[in-house]
Amino acid sequence: MKDKLRQKRLLLRLSQEELAKKVGVARQTINMIENGEYNPTLALCLRICHVLGSTLDELFWEE
Repeated sequence: MKDKLRQKRLLLRLSQEELAKKVGVARQTINMIENGEYNPTLALCLRICHVLGSTLDELFWEE
């Protein structure tokens, strides 16, 4: 999950701060999600997916 989110964010040339502002959370929250230290709510996952133009499966599904 964390690598997919970071890769997509970087592909879109968004900083953690920019993504955080777009989804309404602190930069530290995005950092913790990307580092696997925070389990986001479904609502937050959906907001992140919307901003990054991805699906839940693409960003958050773990094999």
